[in-house]
Amino acid sequence: MHIKDIDLNLLRLFETVFRTRNVSRAAELLDLTQPAASQGLTRLRLLLKDPLFERAPGGVKPTPRADKLAAAVQLALSAIERALTEDEQFDPANSRRLVRLHMSDIGERVFMPPLMQRVMKVAPGLRFEMVQLEPQRVLSELDSGHLNFAVGFLPTVTETRRERLLDDRYVLLLRAGHPLVKSSRGRPPSMAELRRVELVAARSHSDTLRILKMLKLEGQLRMTTTHYLVLPAVVRATDLGVVMPRNIAREFNVGGGYAILEPRFPLRDFTVSLHWSRRFEVDPGNRWLRQTLVDLFVQ
Repeated sequence: MHIKDIDLNLLRLFETVFRTRNVSRAAELLDLTQPAASQGLTRLRLLLKDPLFERAPGGVKPTPRADKLAAAVQLALSAIERALTEDEQFDPANSRRLVRLHMSDIGERVFMPPLMQRVMKVAPGLRFEMVQLEPQRVLSELDSGHLNFAVGFLPTVTETRRERLLDDRYVLLLRAGHPLVKSSRGRPPSMAELRRVELVAARSHSDTLRILKMLKLEGQLRMTTTHYLVLPAVVRATDLGVVMPRNIAREFNVGGGYAILEPRFPLRDFTVSLHWSRRFEVDPGNRWLRQTLVDLFVQ
């Protein structure tokens, strides 16, 4: 076989199937029909004399030949993409690009107001779509270009480029008149004191639930909700407490009415980062928005 026999589109198809481990998903990302994707894989299998992918639960798994080929193909496609885009310009004042970002509901509260204030001044045509994905999907969506950035504490998302935006800590938010606020007098509450506090939590931040599980406090949960934003109103009206990021707790407490305590939780310190795909490292629009976020939030 000679390289002249290989259609570049077949390599793009191979790389996308390898990355997603699913032929249907790859076809969707490449705007192909399922039969067209299957036919393309068949052509490549015949050329390479290897099945490349085998059936697996939920999709396909690569053969040893595919594993070996994938690194070279991904590197080559990335080099071609860089060569094609290196001279492109991005004009923020006239761009009407749609930017998709993954972040949690409280991430939106922290990052989007300052970002939109800046963007509306210098890039008023930019449009933003916020999504919340399962962590295991973030990398493939970034690499496909369907997602432009992910912002958050994402310790399991490791194969991306990233920039630290801010450091934060999980704290306990209570109403100002809560009995624990009076008894603790500003010191970190003990475990014995925490076991007397009933709690509310949000599923959108799994790390808070993990902390409660590690401390064996799950039995004190009286309410679990999908998102954080309702919880401060519940806390203010009751003796329930919520574990949440300190930066958000401080925002809720700007007008008073709350108390923020800092128990010595395990895993309480974390870093919020901006993630993007290595494949789009040199894209001018990607670079512009990365720099905008860094200028706004990195101190």
